[in-house]
Amino acid sequence: MTTQPAVPVRGKILVIDDNPIIQRAVYFALRDHGYKVLMAGEIPDAFKIIRAEHPDLILVDLSFPMDTVNIAAPMQDGYSVMDWIRSTPGFEKTPVMIISGTDPAKYKERADAFGIKACLHKPLDKESLLAAVQQALGGNPAGGQPGQS
Repeated sequence: MTTQPAVPVRGKILVIDDNPIIQRAVYFALRDHGYKVLMAGEIPDAFKIIRAEHPDLILVDLSFPMDTVNIAAPMQDGYSVMDWIRSTPGFEKTPVMIISGTDPAKYKERADAFGIKACLHKPLDKESLLAAVQQALGGNPAGGQPGQS
């Protein structure tokens, strides 16, 4: 009996979005094209995953609901995630893409300042998502060297 060789992982991608429908859609679109997909529905979870997994690419929503449990905590949104990534040694060069329902014109200047690789508007188009991810990971079909994950 012969076995098929394992398909190399194209890249490890973290999706940070509080909407479970968006999470599932992005998860299946990326997983079905060979990416390892990690999910975070809350920002504190995202920071833990980033530290533990060192993703090759981060997709982040801009808007998150207020933390009603920890009301005195500072407001956290996609911008706070990008601030943290850009100021944390070892992660400052990690490519980031925005996935948001917000009008892109409202955040284009800030996105450019953060060096964002792409800004995708919800609802997401699968082909645009895949093309942007491939480009953010270096533009080659393998999305980087197999085994980097």
